[in-house]
Amino acid sequence: MFDASRAGAALRAIRERRPLIHAITNTVVQNFTANGLLALGASPVMADAPEEAGEVAGKADALLINLGTLSDRTLRAMEAALRAANAAGVPAVLDPVGVGATAFRTEAVERLLSAGRFAVIRGNVAEVANLIGRPLPIKGVDAEAVPTEVAVAVARAAAERFGTVVAATGPEDVVTDGRRTLIVANGDPLMARVTGSGCLLGAIVAAFAAVEQEAFRAAADALVAFGVAGEIARERLAALGPVRSGRYGIALLDALDGLDEGALAARARVREAEEMAAEGGGSA
Repeated sequence: MFDASRAGAALRAIRERRPLIHAITNTVVQNFTANGLLALGASPVMADAPEEAGEVAGKADALLINLGTLSDRTLRAMEAALRAANAAGVPAVLDPVGVGATAFRTEAVERLLSAGRFAVIRGNVAEVANLIGRPLPIKGVDAEAVPTEVAVAVARAAAERFGTVVAATGPEDVVTDGRRTLIVANGDPLMARVTGSGCLLGAIVAAFAAVEQEAFRAAADALVAFGVAGEIARERLAALGPVRSGRYGIALLDALDGLDEGALAARARVREAEEMAAEGGGSA
């Protein structure tokens, strides 16, 4: 179901159209997220005031809502932006950072899911599990390593419950709409040591959703693109000497900037979940 030529066409469309991505994201990662979107070819706007969030979202090409540094004020902005995006037909992506860690955060996600519709929910496996009341071990916002078949079951259950595409990230990433399920094996472990890499992924999903009509394909293409960029970043640094996390963050942005269809075609490691069962890995 993954088509590198289609993903490459979407990447070209991002660079040609420069879609406006309204990212209501957390203060820890705003700069990194904005620079990552620019490197990919999109145009970021980070308006988070309740007084203007709806107006901005209605004019954007995609909306990202990231719960990282949540407050009553930002929650009101998120609700206004989501309603406006839905009214204007603008795809919205939810990154439920830390859901399940506190009652306030969990209640905020419930409010957002009741306030409107998301084209994609993107979170780590533990966060997605908490969304559906199946808690897994969680440390901060980092998901513990779980078997891929567990991630598949969790993601499918969330997709079915919320009627949307779910991208659950972990050692292997899972993308599903409840019917179709892809497993993406691209990426590099060092990505987890760069603050904001997961949040940037949510923004990249939004960028692909801005230029692709089908959210399932947009999410899959985004996961592959980001994972491939992570692999390229490590290889480039390794050629220069020891790979350190500080330099890796910059190298990741550079890799996004230079990403092309050829790299996606050569490096994509994607399989359907059903194939995993045939190979003896189990299936949900």
